Amino acid sequence: MAHERIEANPQIMGGKPVIRGTRIPVELILRKLGAGVSAEEILADHPRLTLEDIRAAQAFAADYLADEDIVYR
Repeated sequence: MAHERIEANPQIMGGKPVIRGTRIPVELILRKLGAGVSAEEILADHPRLTLEDIRAAQAFAADYLADEDIVYR
């Protein structure tokens, strides 16, 4: 699935997926959300982000995991 707001470029943050036009990694957004930081707090900390960027990060992660083969041991 294409994610217009997400890019991965080897020249930016070592190729980690980031919000397009920023150096803000998808991982950072997801970790903050997982730690209980609200979207509003994330937006206040990173004024270049939009709510749509946060949603795009979540959708990107969900799509990435949906394509993974999970092995239970």
